[in-house]
Amino acid sequence: MPRQPNTESRRAQIVAAMQPVLAQLGYEKATIQAIARQAGLAPGLIHYHFKNKQEILVSLVQSISDYASQRAASQHAGSGAGQGQPAGNDAVELLRAYLHARLGLGDGADPTLVAAWVMIGAEAVRQPEVRTVYRQAMAAELATLTTLLRKALLEQQRDPAAATQIAAGLLALMTGAFQLATATPDLLPAGYAVDAAIAHAMQGIAAAPATSCDRGGELAQVPRAGNS
Repeated sequence: MPRQPNTESRRAQIVAAMQPVLAQLGYEKATIQAIARQAGLAPGLIHYHFKNKQEILVSLVQSISDYASQRAASQHAGSGAGQGQPAGNDAVELLRAYLHARLGLGDGADPTLVAAWVMIGAEAVRQPEVRTVYRQAMAAELATLTTLLRKALLEQQRDPAAATQIAAGLLALMTGAFQLATATPDLLPAGYAVDAAIAHAMQGIAAAPATSCDRGGELAQVPRAGNS
């Protein structure tokens, strides 16, 4: 019986090929022909696996998000958290690991991936089809950051309502850092972005109102001095 083609593997190959093409040429010039050349495939094979270029872009955005999540999980596991060690600050460490995965240098850092992401953001300003995908990705990023921050705030007995504002600041910081890393890579100190992001997160957590557990186990805000 003839062997069936590995569809998922081929799709992943095509998506991976779009990343450097997008980083170098932008979305408009990232044609099916250019992606096919990068992948070493015939254009007809690209069309067999994807209806159009936008569908490849959607898969690339998901691939970038998955990569960062996997890198964060790997860094979190490497720190010893969740491996039988005390988990007193496990939520904070998970937040740190996620920020390192998004902004940190070293193993797993991929400048081409960052450049491709910046191109996606730039094209989102003028291409409605790209804007839709980009907005969905940014909304998912914001939701992930908010969830991580809520857990860290609760762990530190701080009001989890502060998570939304801190997450918005982190998202803006990350987006600007990606832009600068692509456009002016030698302008700012190496590794500044992850340090700045962690400092922003920790300062935001520390500044949030303190909470305490009531009799029902729920977190309640601690009244400030002088309040009735």
